[in-house]
Amino acid sequence: MKKLINNPPDFVRESLEGMAIAHPDLIQVNFDPYFVYRTDAPIKGKVAIISGGGSGHEPMHAGFVGMGMLDAACPGEVFTSPTPDQMLAAAKAVNGEAGILYIVKNYSGDVMNFEMATELARSEGIQVLNILIDDDVAVKDSLYTQGRRGVGTTVLAEKICGAAAQQGYDLQQLASLCRRVNLHGRSMGMALTSCTVPAKGTPTFTLGNQEMEIGIGIHGEPGRERMNLKSADEVAEMLALSIIEDASYTRTLREWDEKTGEWQEVELVNANFAKGDRLLAFVNSMGGTPISELYIIYRKLAEICQKHGLQIVRNLIGAYITSLDMQGCSITLLKLDDEMIHLWDAPVKTTSLRWGI
Repeated sequence: MKKLINNPPDFVRESLEGMAIAHPDLIQVNFDPYFVYRTDAPIKGKVAIISGGGSGHEPMHAGFVGMGMLDAACPGEVFTSPTPDQMLAAAKAVNGEAGILYIVKNYSGDVMNFEMATELARSEGIQVLNILIDDDVAVKDSLYTQGRRGVGTTVLAEKICGAAAQQGYDLQQLASLCRRVNLHGRSMGMALTSCTVPAKGTPTFTLGNQEMEIGIGIHGEPGRERMNLKSADEVAEMLALSIIEDASYTRTLREWDEKTGEWQEVELVNANFAKGDRLLAFVNSMGGTPISELYIIYRKLAEICQKHGLQIVRNLIGAYITSLDMQGCSITLLKLDDEMIHLWDAPVKTTSLRWGI
């Protein structure tokens, strides 16, 4: 293992220390427990949006804390869910007395801990709702999930809902919007190499020199198929068609019911892609793939979308949800409406995403 680290146990803390020193105008970092939050928080009367997950996926989520996106982010240890006390402390720090929206990736540890945090916050009089993101079309269940994994659509939901919160949406409006973004987004990824977790020091899994894996998860979970290495165009086609041709299905997710004061099972149906749809196309590096290669993938993706009568009207290309040093990429397609386009275009100023300022 060759990494620019000191001691593996200090990896997360030292990274957060560097982030705090680099961006004092945008963020502050609390170290016991860990959470990153906006320097201007709490904002009176504004719904606060919080997300989080294991470290190793940077810039998600800490890199998206700031104006027009997240109010706080809770980083766990590498590939390990943050704890309920982190989420509760973050909620208290950014609570502007208009409620808290948790955006949660569908991984068992994240789901369980965010649910516990929701109950703890509500017991202290803080109104909290949480919405799950489960957009990965590769597999129905994985090592860490019941149902589909939450991946690239998480970034898009944080931006769109962050803009809506900045513009004064209330908690119920934000929850409804976040749910709609999830139902209109689909993702799929692939890997050319494994990643190396600092504490372990060896690759999480092994791929041969002429092998790749399609449908890999962001923690190195198995995908759909391991196969011989293909060209960039072939990879783009496999990912894009898996997303575009994904059938509509009914999923069951747990959400808090304000009326009963309990968790309930909610059945939701995702939307098919259809000719004439406007899309946001997100081509993401898994951490070790340069942007020059991502543009080759995007080139083919645009061609495929055009052939299917789908119009890409917005895009995002770069390393935004990574798996440490893994070589590979993911594609996310989000069906847009006028409201989402307006919110996507709205100003944002974080350490890792900014425009319109």
